[in-house]
Amino acid sequence: MSGRDVVLARVRRALADVPRGEGPEDWPVERDYRRVHGSRTTAQTVELLAENLADYRAIVHRCAADGLPALIRRLLAERGAETVVVPPGLDPAWLAATDAALVPDRAAQTARELDAVDSVVTGCAVAIAETGTLVLDGGPDQGRRRITLVPDHHLCVVRVPGQVVGSVPQALPRLAPDRPLTWISGPSATSDIELDRVEGVHGPRTLEVILLAE
Repeated sequence: MSGRDVVLARVRRALADVPRGEGPEDWPVERDYRRVHGSRTTAQTVELLAENLADYRAIVHRCAADGLPALIRRLLAERGAETVVVPPGLDPAWLAATDAALVPDRAAQTARELDAVDSVVTGCAVAIAETGTLVLDGGPDQGRRRITLVPDHHLCVVRVPGQVVGSVPQALPRLAPDRPLTWISGPSATSDIELDRVEGVHGPRTLEVILLAE
């Protein structure tokens, strides 16, 4: 008996008492699980997000709205970024002070062209404190998925506290399942069997997050 036969036999046994024609949608799924762990104030939730972002080796900055253009200019200059990809709906004021050349996000761009760009600046859809995760959904201030996967440096702006939630169950209602969701927990990284960590394998080597006070 092959492995396939063994698996199928187990599936048949598991389904033996299920009436023919009954589908998964015929039974409601209980969703009374815990939606968030513990009790936190809004400020504590933001602090947890910052802590977990840093734990994933993202570089976290805090800023008020009037200081954002200058901060972005400084961070790009420190990276030596001469070109920056810009999503079509990003607030122009955010990059008004930068000296870098702005590269519009265009559908015709190839991966090779994006690889030649130094940085990308985006907003986000939601940030999850418990997991230190940023979620992008391809919105106007985030652009296409590829612009946040190919350039080596991603600078993401999170509006706090409005875009911050405590847990994944709290984030899901804010997201449309038919959108191209990208879940980011720190810079792109992987480890081999010897646990040697390599960053920048399938995404940006450096992730910087600006927590923008609303």
